[in-house]
Amino acid sequence: MSPLTRMRFRNKLNVGITLIVLAVSVVLAVVSIHISTSELLAESRRRGLVLASNLALRVTDPMLSVDLLRLKTMVDELSTVDEDVSYAFVLDKANRVLVHSFEDGFPVELRTANLLPHGATRRIRLVDTGTERIYDFAVAVRIGQERLGTVRMGLSRTKAQKVVQRLVSIISTLTVVSLLLAVLVSTHFARRITHRLGMLREYAEQIVRGNMDVTVGAHDAPYCWQLTQCGCDDCPAYGDTLRRCWHVANTRCMENGLAHDMAASCADCPVHGRLAGDELQDLAETFDVMALSLRQHMAELCAAEQDLSRQQKLLRTIIESTPDLVSLVGRDGTYLAVNRAFGHWVGHPAEDLPGRKDRDIFPPELAIQREQEHVRILATGVTVSREARLKAAVDGKEGWFHVVKVPVTDENGRVTGILSTARDISEIRSYQDQLIHSQKMESVGSLAGGVAHEINTPLGIILGYAQLLQEDVPEGSQTHEDLKIIERQAKFCRKVVADLLGFSRHSQSEKKEMCFNNSIMEVVQLVRHAFSLENVRIVTMLDDRLPIIYGDPGKLKQVWMNLLSNAVQANEGGGLVVVRTRLDIDNLTVSALFADTGTGISKDNMASVFDPFFSTKPVGKGTGLGLSVSFGIIRDHEGEITVHSPLPPDVIPDEVRGDEPAGPGALFSVTLPLEPPDWPLPDDSASDDTAPDDSERHTGRSDGAGAAQRG
Repeated sequence: MSPLTRMRFRNKLNVGITLIVLAVSVVLAVVSIHISTSELLAESRRRGLVLASNLALRVTDPMLSVDLLRLKTMVDELSTVDEDVSYAFVLDKANRVLVHSFEDGFPVELRTANLLPHGATRRIRLVDTGTERIYDFAVAVRIGQERLGTVRMGLSRTKAQKVVQRLVSIISTLTVVSLLLAVLVSTHFARRITHRLGMLREYAEQIVRGNMDVTVGAHDAPYCWQLTQCGCDDCPAYGDTLRRCWHVANTRCMENGLAHDMAASCADCPVHGRLAGDELQDLAETFDVMALSLRQHMAELCAAEQDLSRQQKLLRTIIESTPDLVSLVGRDGTYLAVNRAFGHWVGHPAEDLPGRKDRDIFPPELAIQREQEHVRILATGVTVSREARLKAAVDGKEGWFHVVKVPVTDENGRVTGILSTARDISEIRSYQDQLIHSQKMESVGSLAGGVAHEINTPLGIILGYAQLLQEDVPEGSQTHEDLKIIERQAKFCRKVVADLLGFSRHSQSEKKEMCFNNSIMEVVQLVRHAFSLENVRIVTMLDDRLPIIYGDPGKLKQVWMNLLSNAVQANEGGGLVVVRTRLDIDNLTVSALFADTGTGISKDNMASVFDPFFSTKPVGKGTGLGLSVSFGIIRDHEGEITVHSPLPPDVIPDEVRGDEPAGPGALFSVTLPLEPPDWPLPDDSASDDTAPDDSERHTGRSDGAGAAQRG
């Protein structure tokens, strides 16, 4: 910032007036000096020319008579008559010096310093002698047209210059005096002006600080209603001591009783003529009106700001409280606002996302897809509603979301942005999948039950006749061996029929109070020796609170046997199987966890493990109904069965795992209610002769379940 800008206004005013006066004084002084000097020098030249011309007229006779003494006398008289005359001499026609006024001898160079040209009558030239400057006048001495000679006279300019210097000194003195008087007057004037401006400045500073109650205008009495004695108490200006009447809109005039506004002319109003001031007074009163208006507007703005703040806080609370992923994107693809759920999902703080684009947040492929979709919405203005499977950036967890992208328009209907919401519908999709799966299982179960009843009687006849025929043929013969094969395969088909009946729940169900832990331990004790032969170690971690449930012990044992058989078949070459039970008092449920360290289940086969007849084993190695039957039994008990692979890390403790190989593993979880409401009555549709014993069901389940769960 320049020094002039930082200078106080009073000083600027003083400096400005002083500079103006100084400039005017200097110009006037210079012009006066120039004019005076020019006139003095011109007058000096005219006087010298007159003296030289007179001398030329007087020396005509002496030159004709060649009277040198008389010429000498005339030249000397001229030098004594005027003290400004420095010298005088006369030249003949050949420019030879006839007489001169020099006492110490005639300077030779002076003769040719100002020679008069042929035909010229006079000539003036400024000659510098080294000590002073002299005007040299050359005038021809003529008789008619003939020139007899030349009169030369020198007039000193130095003496004329001294006069000029005295004149310059006088003018300069007067200029300085005038300048000092102007400075004094300007200082007083600036003080008067800046004092009022200083009051306005202090008033403005008070307004900047927020103090709107100060006034700077002269609002002292009298006021318009006091001067006019109008008595119009309905006039807006009546009783207003903060503003003059010409600053109040819609006042009433005494002359005509009509309303007028601030734009009306008040030049002829006697009140305005008496109370109005100069421009600074008008400015001060305008400041007061401005402050009053600002107070009113600020009060309105504060009320509006409080209301807006409450609305923004409420809206922000709603947006931040919703678990939906909410974001607002501008036309250039920049995020304008997001909520906390969106920031957590993408792995960035919500306050850091405004100003970023998709390419700064998402992987390149996903960012390109989102940008292309945004471009289509901005171009068409069509709302997008779809379901998408998205992965969170924080933990990599995937889920199903219902994504809705709505174009945001301005008052002109132009699309200015995109409001996007994404609601997690993973649980709903899970319920939908479960419902679809349940409906599929129900349909397949009904079909399987009908098929089982239709083929059960022919199988019984085939099995009976095969056994009778074996009695009629000798043992060891080829026919006897063929009949044993028929009997064995018929029994295998009978087990498949039993599984189908169990899957369709057409077999008889007898539910009663039972100990959940004891049911599992009975099956574990039954298979423990067989597991050890396969080099598979089984470990139980049962809840010691001995939960009691209401269920069918035989069918639940069939489920435990199927899950354990699957686990041991998954640990080819040896491994670890852990059975855990957990009692959840809060939710009134009990869970059984069957975890193994085997080969696990592939992602492609995960969704099909409970489907009937699904198996990855070769033909003849399993029916593919083990887990389907287990799924039906658990659903019949109002429970839930789920599968996880690879094995969650917290299921098998490190001290239990020991040195067992760390395979992907799998976890089957069965959850049953402690007090299921309104158990269905047992189904008598299945005949007793079609239900195989427990050992047959266990054997059949191990074949089918093991093949079904492994991919």
